[in-house]
Amino acid sequence: MITNFFIPELNNHDVQELWFQQDGATCHTDRATIDLLKDTFGDRLISRFGPVNWTPRSCDLTPLDYFLWGYVKSLVYADKPKTHDHLEDNICRVIADIRPQMLEKVIENWTSRLDYIRASRDSHMPEIIFKM
Repeated sequence: MITNFFIPELNNHDVQELWFQQDGATCHTDRATIDLLKDTFGDRLISRFGPVNWTPRSCDLTPLDYFLWGYVKSLVYADKPKTHDHLEDNICRVIADIRPQMLEKVIENWTSRLDYIRASRDSHMPEIIFKM
């Protein structure tokens, strides 16, 4: 997917300042994958074994982790799709229906999480806010 879709799509955009972040899951950190991402992003890669290491056992900081996957999953499976086509249609519909206002709230929440982390100076954060 990275080679056939992601990298070619990046070539259509100005990504000189773009950072790539992924969690430290073992399936995401195969040496070939990390090497490909390093070739593409250089020092702007946040990942296990990347130039900027993903913090072990870190809380979910990315909007994909704390918002998108759970939100999409809850709506995609609401009508219990029985076929691959039905599932794919649900995914496309749910993603297409996400409104810019919702994404703005997600980004506001994300920046408040980052501010909280900066203020905590990497200490334990049991009271981090998980609300939208």
